[in-house]
Amino acid sequence: MTTKAALRRSLLAARRSRSPEARRADAAALAAGLPAVLEGVDDPVCLFVAVGGEPGGPPVLEAARALGRRVLLPVTVGAAPLDWAPYDGPGSLGPGPHGLREPTGPRLGPSVLAQAGLVVVPALAVDHRGVRLGRGGGHYDRSLPLAGPHTRLVALVGDDGLVADDLPDEPHDVRVHAVWRPSSGVTWLSAWRPR
Repeated sequence: MTTKAALRRSLLAARRSRSPEARRADAAALAAGLPAVLEGVDDPVCLFVAVGGEPGGPPVLEAARALGRRVLLPVTVGAAPLDWAPYDGPGSLGPGPHGLREPTGPRLGPSVLAQAGLVVVPALAVDHRGVRLGRGGGHYDRSLPLAGPHTRLVALVGDDGLVADDLPDEPHDVRVHAVWRPSSGVTWLSAWRPR
């Protein structure tokens, strides 16, 4: 079986090879598909600021705001679960650790995930079981157990991010309910379905 580290290297290399034009097209497609992702979802919705070639980016954040949604973004707090703060436009972001951009507004605490209708999680790949391969920092691994039973967990990946082979998993891994890809929208993976 391929190790997580080897998979990460391969998937990150493929992600970095995408042209800026392709990344912009992906972001536009994701923003256009956001209403379907948010259908039936209560606020708040937890998104993230894309970095390092991750799909998404400002068009997705602005599309959520244009739909009148209350958007929360993660704030990295060392080895603790992620904290969350409101996103109020590009001016509400400041520098964070690891080259991230994070919201500068009031922090709401990690437990706000229990109230979220949706958590969009960055991922390099997801398998058919909902096992997610992230970048290895463990921030979401520590945070997702705090999500409520009604919270939809959706991994945002590139078009090649839904993989046929089982990904390596560990007992602490929280499985996602769906993957969201630029060209095909949301694919539900588990018996859990939107209400």
